[in-house]
Amino acid sequence: MVDKKRVLAVDDSKTISEMIRTILERVGYEVELAYDGIEALEKVKHNVPDLIILDINMPRLDGFRVCRLLKFDRNYRHIPIILLTARNEEENIKTGIKTGADLYLTKPIEPEQLIEAVHKFLGEN
Repeated sequence: MVDKKRVLAVDDSKTISEMIRTILERVGYEVELAYDGIEALEKVKHNVPDLIILDINMPRLDGFRVCRLLKFDRNYRHIPIILLTARNEEENIKTGIKTGADLYLTKPIEPEQLIEAVHKFLGEN
């Protein structure tokens, strides 16, 4: 049996986190949740995921900083990061890309769009 690809979904909203988990588990991914930036970094270091879905507005450490810390660390820079946020201003999009995000998506998001984005980075059809 092939191991499931693992996704870390990071959002301080438990509702949104659970929605992401439900959508991705239905199509065969294993999903772990974190609710702030510090918890996300701890989980990445403990059990490296295949992909990270990351909100920007979070307590303790925002998504831009989490993305930057991971993308500038040789041990973790290979992990694709999708920023998924309600912030759709051009400046935020530019900042997200500058910090190393592989894709910037805005909420609300259709389940099919999220699945397609994850498939793109994990080589699934």
